[in-house]
Amino acid sequence: MTSNAEYFARYEAVAALSCRMLMAARRALWDDLVDLQDEYRHLIEALRESDVGVKLDEAERLRKYALIRQILADDAAIRDLANPRMAHLSALFAGRMTRVLKELYGAR
Repeated sequence: MTSNAEYFARYEAVAALSCRMLMAARRALWDDLVDLQDEYRHLIEALRESDVGVKLDEAERLRKYALIRQILADDAAIRDLANPRMAHLSALFAGRMTRVLKELYGAR
């Protein structure tokens, strides 16, 4: 069983990392964002494992929900910043794929 202090330390670490990820997205540091996502996944797995058997009082539940709201808000902001980039990359790949297919099968 994880102590409540350890439990919240993990939530705080996830929240801090989601903030760093958002800063990377705002600066268009996409490679950094990918690296941070790997660390994020690791922290989330550790948090899931520590979630078993933790008893929270009302104040602790409110604190947990505030952290979750912050993490979700950061995630939404990251998606808002990344979606145009993803659309651009998708268009590039689609254009390349069209050219490759024309070269392979000839323009008909």
